[in-house]
Amino acid sequence: MSEVSPQVLSRRGLRIAGIAIVAGAAVIVVTGIMTRRMADARLSEWTENQAVPVVAVAPPDTKGQSATLDLPGRLEAFSQAQLYARVSGYLKSWDADIGTPVKAGQLLAEIDAPDLDQQILQAQADLASAQANSTVADANLQRGQSLIKSGAVTKQDLDQRTADAASRQGLVNSAQANLDRLRVLEKYKRIVAPFDGLVTLRATDIGSLINAGASGGPALFVVSDTSKLRVYVNVPQNDVPGIKIGTQAKLSVPEYPGRAFAATVNASAQAVDVASGTTRIQLLVDNAAGELMTGAFANVQLELAHPEIAINVPASALIVGQDGLHVATLGTDDRVVLKTVTIARDLGKVVEVASGLTADDRVIENPPDGISSGDAVRVAVTPGSKLAPETASAKRAPTKPPG
Repeated sequence: MSEVSPQVLSRRGLRIAGIAIVAGAAVIVVTGIMTRRMADARLSEWTENQAVPVVAVAPPDTKGQSATLDLPGRLEAFSQAQLYARVSGYLKSWDADIGTPVKAGQLLAEIDAPDLDQQILQAQADLASAQANSTVADANLQRGQSLIKSGAVTKQDLDQRTADAASRQGLVNSAQANLDRLRVLEKYKRIVAPFDGLVTLRATDIGSLINAGASGGPALFVVSDTSKLRVYVNVPQNDVPGIKIGTQAKLSVPEYPGRAFAATVNASAQAVDVASGTTRIQLLVDNAAGELMTGAFANVQLELAHPEIAINVPASALIVGQDGLHVATLGTDDRVVLKTVTIARDLGKVVEVASGLTADDRVIENPPDGISSGDAVRVAVTPGSKLAPETASAKRAPTKPPG
């Protein structure tokens, strides 16, 4: 048997090595291609999954939400009297300055009215003259009545004397009434407080010319009963039904930061101002300590009535469209269902839904833009979620693309 030369063996080894290298390279290429295709398939699947929006879902809150209404208000005295002069003259003296507590009937000022004094003297003289003339006429009538029987006086003359006596008596009554009128006006030379209160304005001084009547200028004094104050606020029309007589409120004023005063709704205008679309509401606040001032600005916080059970959703869940207001809910197949709703009350971050939702609906709290009925979504799992563990794991979305 002939021996194989070393050169032949060397060629076979090289051929086998070459074939092995080519086969290995082919395996590597095929493996790389398969791996790339699998990676592309996973990436495509991940991309498709990421195209489906992730949403947070929660059932509506069914507890009635208390709400407050903050409105600006104005404080006014429970009773306020602007005191004008009834007689003309000059201010003789004043006895009460601003901020002075006064009692009913207390003297505030006195007016010197020389014209009125002269009118009273003239009226007294006119009355005396009328009384004298009436006395003469009565005497003539009595003489005529005594002579009528003897025929010394005619019936016509007696009638004239009777009419003259009656006329003279009428003049006496007129003069007396005029004097009484002037006597009444004389009492108005003294300006007195009409009720217990506080002098909140003095617009006159000694020697000032006083003109009678309100048309003569500003009030001489203003007396206000500040033991109890009225608070007036203008309430928007849609909030008026929730504010009943007796509703409690909190009052705050700038001069007492961080402090609240209790007030109570006392009356309602029961009419809407066409200019502002509001209704005027009156509240009462106790001010026995005199801490609050009339005419001051105040912030009034009213507690609105609310139902025990209501459908409340986050304000972010509302979708405003051309065809109305909607809320996106999640159907049983995890597809979006848009429901048309109406709003009962806007409570800020939460809105109370009047119609369109039930307590069993799963509301998408912050729907993405462009969402519509039938869209597929994925539910985001958050701590405390009511989803079952197996469901939650099935719903969990990849956080990063496959490598």
